[in-house]
Amino acid sequence: MLLSFNWLKEFVPYTGTAEELGDMLTMLGLELEEVLHPYAEIEGVVTGRVLTCEAHPDSDHLHVCTVDVGAEEPLNIVCGAPNVAAGQLVVVAPVGSTLPGGLVMKKAKLRGVPSFGMICSERELGLADDHSGILVLPEENRSGRKVMPGEKFVDAYELDKEVLDISITPNRADCLSVYGFARLVGAYLNLPVTLPSFHLEEKGEDMSGAVPVEVRDGDLCPSYRGRILKGAKVKPSPAWMRYRLHGVGVRAISNLVDVTNYILMELGQPLHAFDHNKLAGGRIIVRPAEDGEKLTTLDGQERLLKAGDGLICDAEKPVALAGVMGGLETEITDESESVFLECAVFRPRSIRVTARRLGLNSEASYRYERGVDPTNMAFALDRATALMAELSGAEVCRGVCECTPNPWQAPVVRFRRSRAEALLGVELTDDFCAKTLESLGCTVDRSAGDEWSVKTPGWRYDLTREADLIEEVAIFKGVDNLGETLPSIPQSLSSFGAPESRHAFMMRVKNWAAGLGLNEAVNYSFVGNKDLDFLGLPEEGRVNIMNPLTAEQDVLRTELAPGLFQNVRQNIAQGANGIRLFEVAEAFCQDPSSDTTVKEVRHLAMALYGFRYDEAWAHKDEDLDYVDLKGIVEKLFAFLHLPEPSFAMVEHPYLAPAVQMTMPDGTVVGVIGRLKPALADAYLARKAVWYADLDMDYLRAASQGAKTVFQPLPVFPAVRRDITFITPRAMHVDAVLSAVRGAKTNLMESVELLDVYEPKGGEERHITCRLTFRKADRTLQDGEVDKEREKIASFVVKSLGVRV
Repeated sequence: MLLSFNWLKEFVPYTGTAEELGDMLTMLGLELEEVLHPYAEIEGVVTGRVLTCEAHPDSDHLHVCTVDVGAEEPLNIVCGAPNVAAGQLVVVAPVGSTLPGGLVMKKAKLRGVPSFGMICSERELGLADDHSGILVLPEENRSGRKVMPGEKFVDAYELDKEVLDISITPNRADCLSVYGFARLVGAYLNLPVTLPSFHLEEKGEDMSGAVPVEVRDGDLCPSYRGRILKGAKVKPSPAWMRYRLHGVGVRAISNLVDVTNYILMELGQPLHAFDHNKLAGGRIIVRPAEDGEKLTTLDGQERLLKAGDGLICDAEKPVALAGVMGGLETEITDESESVFLECAVFRPRSIRVTARRLGLNSEASYRYERGVDPTNMAFALDRATALMAELSGAEVCRGVCECTPNPWQAPVVRFRRSRAEALLGVELTDDFCAKTLESLGCTVDRSAGDEWSVKTPGWRYDLTREADLIEEVAIFKGVDNLGETLPSIPQSLSSFGAPESRHAFMMRVKNWAAGLGLNEAVNYSFVGNKDLDFLGLPEEGRVNIMNPLTAEQDVLRTELAPGLFQNVRQNIAQGANGIRLFEVAEAFCQDPSSDTTVKEVRHLAMALYGFRYDEAWAHKDEDLDYVDLKGIVEKLFAFLHLPEPSFAMVEHPYLAPAVQMTMPDGTVVGVIGRLKPALADAYLARKAVWYADLDMDYLRAASQGAKTVFQPLPVFPAVRRDITFITPRAMHVDAVLSAVRGAKTNLMESVELLDVYEPKGGEERHITCRLTFRKADRTLQDGEVDKEREKIASFVVKSLGVRV
């Protein structure tokens, strides 16, 4: 939002500098980007009076002029404009001054006649595109003061030399106008805010029924008003309006259209001017569009509409896209003389959906989709009408054409000073809180003691709950003045052991993964259809994006794999030899039963590649493999106090081998495996890329019911024995480990796989297990440990038919 510093001071008597104002607005919740100086390049040009104007002796189009610029001697200037004449007040760029683009004026000689400057057109001054002739100035400025030759042009005509570029957050629709900023500054500094005065003179008979207004959906359009002007003459706006609009980045078009833009920037109320004579049937109908309807907007584009889009129609056809853009057929042209001026309030959500889908982001839609003040409609309409009548010579017809099916009612929000003190950690007084809220336009009812009833104003759509009011009190107190005392949070017995929130569970898993030495990756939810196709993922269920950020990000990811494999590729390209990544994020698929038509599932994905250990002399050069990944997964289940899943080989689109993990209740919880070598080549991988994907929503639900068993730390030492079983090559390692665990023994504490050896050319393999024995109340003897070892070995041999 571009805010003219001079324009603001017409509303509120602020005495500080523009930079100080920007700092203050930043502390009030906005953000100053920079202070612009839109007319800095023409600071050196001055006003001048053309004293004489004679034809150039050696040219049929040049004129030799003498111009009074307030100096001792008038300047001799050669001018080629066809409209230059004696007696005019003009803009002069004398020798030494600069013009937009860095042009420095120098003494010149044109066809033998010396010229000491240039009489400027609007285009040469960077004010407009008009280059048909020089700019002829009015004798008086906007304040009614007579302008004298030699004055600086930007000062004499009160151009806005300082403009603040301020970032507005989406919730602060009240700050999308000069008046909105003035309200905020006045409230904070306790300064009076003065609305602009105007004189509106209505003539003739009552025309309030001349254009009947019908609103068929009061939720879409709570209120609609309009006025009729007759006898208007379309022409350029006066200089003060054109240059003020130019200073805040709005292009001047004509007096009638410029008034609507001027009020938009001044009061924040979008308006639209229709050519009254082009409204078929002389009526206005506001309704939702039907699927397939079409409208040609002011930019000449035919728009295909969908059900729910807001339409302004006459008796026969749509004439405007409500709150977004007017229609081409009823636009104001140079021949227009009768105007119907529209002023309305529309539902923000409808405007936002329509503007985004059609890519029509106008100044009007920008405000409507954030919320327009319904209590300011009448004033904005009357002020715009008065300005149009003043600038076009039109006659204002008596009466207002209106329909208000859904009158605005002030929302009521409770406020408790005790709650504010508890949240902010500072002491507050009732008077300070009440004064702050009332300065913002709220009505405060303090009759119920500590719990106040606060009616919020129509321009503050963001004040919907108690925390919003407390935030405003904090801002006016000064966020930088709040102490650093942490609030007291009592821990009641009833809340002890409450279910862990989803966020807390995900953070716990992330901390576990980081503590295990994995590095977190954070990727966009958007990927390309070609990325999913490359991995062989099905097209069914994909959620395509209508307006993607880039062509490579045109669909929501159905798995985390594409982003994580790209991370592996980028790390390999940067020379990484050992990669250990994880990501906790959502994957998306279509779900017609959902209100959003999209289902989100949280996943944990891990990718391993390259060296098992960081490069150091103490470690062997070994590569990460399936055992590392499976071990990490098993540790996760142990960390969550869940039973280990069963592992079984399956077919998979991009993993081979791929192992599916199934919980004891039959739920498939994830998959682990190796990325197919042909696919890995595309990610620059010259070694195996190991990948795991787990359903975190299931794990969270299962972990909520898991019981945590506490055991005392062991006091006596453990004794370890290794056993190597010779098994058929087709036998799963898990079968051997399960058999060892199934042996009835009171001394074995745990068993783990130590090594697997497969002799070349044989049908057998050697599986070595490490058994750990311990007694809680004494030290074990070697003899009893050896006896337990033999007992377990015999049980496995008999159960599986293997050899030791």
